[in-house]
Amino acid sequence: MSGFGLAGPPPAPSIPGWTHLRTGKVRDLYSNDKSEILLVASDRISAFDWVMPTIIPGKGEILTQLSLFWFELLEDIIPNHVISTDVPDVVLDRAVIVQPLEMFEIECVARGYLTGSGWSEYQANQAVCGNSLPAGLIDGSQLPVTIFTPATKAEIGDHDINIDFESAASRIGVEQAQALKELTINLYDTAADFAKERGIILADTKFEFGLNSSGDIVLGDEALTPDSSRFWELSTWEPGGAQASFDKQFLRDYLVTSGWDRNSPPPELPVEIVEKTALRYEEAFYRITGNVF
Repeated sequence: MSGFGLAGPPPAPSIPGWTHLRTGKVRDLYSNDKSEILLVASDRISAFDWVMPTIIPGKGEILTQLSLFWFELLEDIIPNHVISTDVPDVVLDRAVIVQPLEMFEIECVARGYLTGSGWSEYQANQAVCGNSLPAGLIDGSQLPVTIFTPATKAEIGDHDINIDFESAASRIGVEQAQALKELTINLYDTAADFAKERGIILADTKFEFGLNSSGDIVLGDEALTPDSSRFWELSTWEPGGAQASFDKQFLRDYLVTSGWDRNSPPPELPVEIVEKTALRYEEAFYRITGNVF
């Protein structure tokens, strides 16, 4: 069953001069006659591999503008896919024009703290994606060093699967896997230090990389947003349970207690949940960039 539910994905808006390519969980992709890609972030939100039927107003703009902030901050480490922010008015502030990339078939995840699926795996075998960890860690513990925990890329409605480095190397080659590991950890460590100065813990995050027409590795998709990262409140962080967060963990927590079985299309979200989720995204944007959304 599709992660969009029985109705399937929503129709993508028509944009003069651009041809619709595909619709993802959150983004719509278009191309033009110069083989450029228009990457549009919608206000859709997903959780547990389902796209919610209710949008989060302003979310697409926050994802786009926050990614642009991080792309600029991190461009000394790696180039990104952005060509221009001069986009059609109908998608102003929520879209970028990017170069097409041959994307690697793995998601590159860095973890500096133990939580989520990493915590579950640690409880089972004291390791995460082949990274052995010390005994005695608890949910929310800071790790001794940043670890690389790649995952497979799932189709909409399917689950991403955590894999170890060797499995990643078998998919994309050892040399490329090593390069992506080093880049992922470098980007995470740099961003985590920056976020901590602003009172936010970057617990973990996901990057996606691809090769450009010259064969160089380029950072694509999005970067360090509340959709792709766990942002925690530094001042109240205390290992041993759930942390105050500025991401969609709030929505996940609500869904867990809502009575939804996670196997059928999700229900409409209450107004209160929509508003509180939007506020968390806005707070993340403000705390990181210093700008009010």
